[in-house]
Amino acid sequence: MNGRRPPRFRAALLALSAPLLILLALLVLLTRQGADRLPALPALVIGCGLLTTSVLRRRRRRAELLRALRQGPQA
Repeated sequence: MNGRRPPRFRAALLALSAPLLILLALLVLLTRQGADRLPALPALVIGCGLLTTSVLRRRRRRAELLRALRQGPQA
């Protein structure tokens, strides 16, 4: 075996990366005190931004697909 991961595994890992980043940042925010909490804020913002852009892209793709299906076959 060459040690390469299958594409499905990599895609699943990437899909879980943003929620795990948010979870880790929240965990750090809850367990630390004072100024030690500040390094967790960029991770929280980046994770939320990644989830937001993912949702917006998915909505746009679905709307385009629905519009194409309603138009019917192109000549």
